[in-house]
Amino acid sequence: MSSELLLLSVQLILSFVVLSVPQVEVDSGKKSVQLPCRATVTLPGDVRVEWRDRGDNKVHVYENGSDHPEEQDQLYRNRTKMNEDLLRTGDLSLTLEYLTDGDTNIYTCIVSRGNGDILMKKQVDLWVEVHQVEVEEGVEPVLLPFRTTPDLPEEARVVWIDKEFRKVHVYKKGENSPDHPEEQDQIYRNRTKMNEDPLRTGDLSLTLMRPTKKDSGEYYCVVLKDGRVRKNTVNLTVKGKVQDQNRPEDIRISSIDRTPLMADESV
Repeated sequence: MSSELLLLSVQLILSFVVLSVPQVEVDSGKKSVQLPCRATVTLPGDVRVEWRDRGDNKVHVYENGSDHPEEQDQLYRNRTKMNEDLLRTGDLSLTLEYLTDGDTNIYTCIVSRGNGDILMKKQVDLWVEVHQVEVEEGVEPVLLPFRTTPDLPEEARVVWIDKEFRKVHVYKKGENSPDHPEEQDQIYRNRTKMNEDPLRTGDLSLTLMRPTKKDSGEYYCVVLKDGRVRKNTVNLTVKGKVQDQNRPEDIRISSIDRTPLMADESV
């Protein structure tokens, strides 16, 4: 086989592989997304269905007629579900809730028997757009949204950081106030706040007061407990103030000749 034909064959194979992987795009503001997967084989009674991400973390596990949340990676706890009666319908699609841009990944559905024999695999490429917030300078306050599953671990630590990796806000339950202004970067002191009991409600949104154009950029929220539990990105754009359209016009020198009138000369 000539080198040209070999190259063409490789390109065709790669094109087939890319096209055979479904791609799903969604905004992080959406509550949920479905990763499609339908069985191409007859499902036995002892079937095991595993959804895994590119890092080989277990996203969802179904076996012996029920889900097994104890096997999930903590990133996906209380955020996934599969259809009922999937053995009959063959619909193995996975619903992923409380989306963030951190969920951008390649997910693989692996179907196997109880003895470990793999029956089929299918991949889904998910892209979650970063949430965009736009506000005019001087409008206050601005909300950087982040809602996730409620009842997060009480010992978890919530940290908001900016594009320069400066700490914007830190939340950690303790004996005193759960907010820790002493850990904030100076430019954010007395300018941020979070809702009460965010770990219980799952509302980790941050309020930033007195936003200026210098505050534009990406902000990251990370929930930490024995490693990362949740992660979200918000892109903030603060536009300059719009000038008042009704302001008096600037005084301009008229193009009319303003040379003083000269008195008629006597004859």
